[in-house]
Amino acid sequence: MRHVILAFVLFLSVPGYSQAVNPCDLNRDGTVDTLDVQLAVDMAIGVLPCTANIVGARVCTSVTVQRVVIAAFGGACVVTAPHNVVLNWNASISSNVIGYNAYRATQSGGPYVKLNSTPIMGTNYTDLAVQASQTYYYVATSVDSNNNESVYSNEAHATVPAP
Repeated sequence: MRHVILAFVLFLSVPGYSQAVNPCDLNRDGTVDTLDVQLAVDMAIGVLPCTANIVGARVCTSVTVQRVVIAAFGGACVVTAPHNVVLNWNASISSNVIGYNAYRATQSGGPYVKLNSTPIMGTNYTDLAVQASQTYYYVATSVDSNNNESVYSNEAHATVPAP
């Protein structure tokens, strides 16, 4: 199997981005309410996996809970804009591609760690788990209907700005 990712273009997103969904709406039902507060508490104490992106990507602390409580009582959902890296690539020309995998390393050439658990359906991925002042190296692969994976794409890199 030979899948070629024709281009791997990397864009670095910086703080100040806009979000379509209120980040304090943890259950994504369109309303920030007591259900979201309970989810924030459960995530902060470790009963549920942390999926919040309020204080930072996958950071669930008492500050997260406090911000959800304020939003549930009609206040603004104050978000500490986390850094993120947005990866984009061209689609494979192979007909049986079902998705892509994105990989990250902290040094050029790897070793790379796969970022997604299931194939990415589109041709972009946002890495929310990056740290300020760190340089990351990325590659992508395509995955076919038999779960075969292509070789790595060319490597792209991003240096996340300091806070």
